Amino acid sequence: MNLEGKRFAYARHDDASSREADYSGSIMVRLNEVRRHEIAVEAPASFDAGLTFIGVIRTPWTSRLDCPRQGRADGPICRIEVAEPWVAALDGIEAYERVEVLYWLHESRRDLVRQSPANDGETRGTFSLRSPVRPNPIGTALAILVERQGPALLVRGLDCLDGTPLVDLKPDRCQFTPLAPPQRGDFETG
Repeated sequence: MNLEGKRFAYARHDDASSREADYSGSIMVRLNEVRRHEIAVEAPASFDAGLTFIGVIRTPWTSRLDCPRQGRADGPICRIEVAEPWVAALDGIEAYERVEVLYWLHESRRDLVRQSPANDGETRGTFSLRSPVRPNPIGTALAILVERQGPALLVRGLDCLDGTPLVDLKPDRCQFTPLAPPQRGDFETG
């Protein structure tokens, strides 16, 4: 299918089920359609790397239309369930107030290079946005660690759907001091 045909095919799905009214009463488009002046490209035939999902994220949101655009530190508690054999990798994480959570935005399209977030015809490059629509739909959030419960973490600050695959967890880099001995590059400056 050529680019124009692909754009048309996605745009045809712009029905009432893919729109919602925002607080000002205007219509926002938030599912898989291509908005005015957005540009989609063909996905690659094959991919360069493989991922191992290490768990699943449980949130209150089952629809992309209900999911927040950005997580909030005072948002609802969400549960990150780490699967075996990765549970032992959680040891020591309780020492940090915040953890960086990386997740696979499994319901996001991957083909837009220019997007119109305000749906006003003005577009920006995908890499200048935090949109979930990206070539590799990796979401990231700096979450507040509330509690560890065995193989699970309770956190606040996520912005993903219930059932989202977990890619990785890391301590907040601002709170983390490397434990390994320093190496030459650690001291290089401008």
